[in-house]
Amino acid sequence: MMDIVIDDIPNISIITKLEVLRFNAPAASYTILKEFIGECAVLELSDVVVDKTIAICKSNRIKLPDAIIAATALVNNLSLITRNISDFKNIEDLELLNPWAEDNGRAL
Repeated sequence: MMDIVIDDIPNISIITKLEVLRFNAPAASYTILKEFIGECAVLELSDVVVDKTIAICKSNRIKLPDAIIAATALVNNLSLITRNISDFKNIEDLELLNPWAEDNGRAL
């Protein structure tokens, strides 16, 4: 399932990078996370993403970091891979994939 979504180089939002690396993980885990993020294309916070974030926040009850992640996916025409489908399910045109779901991961 994941091979239909992930390119050769995974894309992540700058917010995802911040959220993943801000925790005090054990050294071995932190090293793995840092190496993974080093292999990713980290999508920066552009004016277009900011404008899309504002629009999402005005039309959805959502936390700001989640709105930025969603806006980043939408602006870059990417699917959002998350286990946390419920926070993103009401965002129009956002394709959600949950790799842990039994229904092939697609949000209903």
